[in-house]
Parts: sequence; C-alpha cells; structure tokens
Amino acid sequence: MTDEVQLLEQLKSETYKDKAFKALLKLYKERLYWHIRNIVKSHDDADDVLQNTFIKIYKNIHNFKGDSKLFSWMYRIATNESITFINNRAKQLQVSSEEVQQLAINSLASDVYFEGDAIQLKLQKAIATLPEKQQLVFNMKYFQDIKYSDMSNILDTSEGALKASYHLAVKKIEAYLTNN
Repeated sequence: MTDEVQLLEQLKSETYKDKAFKALLKLYKERLYWHIRNIVKSHDDADDVLQNTFIKIYKNIHNFKGDSKLFSWMYRIATNESITFINNRAKQLQVSSEEVQQLAINSLASDVYFEGDAIQLKLQKAIATLPEKQQLVFNMKYFQDIKYSDMSNILDTSEGALKASYHLAVKKIEAYLTNN
C-alpha cells in the first residue's frame, strides 16, 4: 500500500482525519503556496487562497474518487480557487481579470515578500501578458516542473494542447523580453 493510499484512507476516516490532514498540510502546503502565488502574485492573497484551498480539500476529501493522483486533485482545487479569487477581485474593482493581474504585477516591486530582482519582475510582467491558460501552463512547467501528464489531470486538457500552450507562451515571453 502506498503512502498516498494510506493517507487517503486516514483522511476519509473520522478517527484519523485531523491527524492525516495535518500530515497532508505538511506535505503539500509549500508546493501549493507557490503554485497559487505564481497565479495571484501577492503573498497575502496567496495565503488567503491557500487557506480556502485547504478548507475545500478538508470538506471535500470524501468526494475524491482516486481517478487521478491526490496531488493533481489538490492542484486543480488550488488552480480553481486562484482563478475564482482573481475573478472576484476583478468584479470588486470593476475591471477585467487581466487588469487585476497587471495591478498585482505592479505591486510586486513593493511587496516585502517578493525576493526577485529586476529580471524576475520583467519575467512576471511578460507572463502577465499571456492568456490565462498559457500563464497557468507556463508557471506550472517553468517554475514547478510539473509533468504534462499531471498537468493534464489538473487542467483537464490533453498533453498535446499543453505542450502547444507552453511552446506559444515561451515564444510570446521571449518576444516580450526582447522588445521591452
């Protein structure tokens, strides 16, 4: 029995659920944080979205059927929560989700938790010019080195489409960096 199967059994058991959830947090908190942070950009927003993600995971673990890896299922929740966060922020500010992303990028330089230099800031600006799907694919592949097969489960898209999205994203980022 694999560790993931055992962890899942414990998560679905009323007796061990809380203890297993603490183990799950320890295993995935940092990876999910950085996945979310790459999408929403701000540390404080990433913390909020991460908390919402883990609440959803805790409440819905009994619905996990095991059709994919637990990691993929959690990443899908984190991705959806991040996109929902951006869309809700856009509604609040009465702007597009692209403008919300641009505002977040513009705030990065003054974010005390952003440890990047001018080049990384420029890369973030380039990524923000991409369509949402290409941003997700680029961030997952470039920053987290997630396999296309796992990404396919997370984003519910074929591996071929993901490879094409990544290739297009890289070309657009290269063009942006060359021209700016």
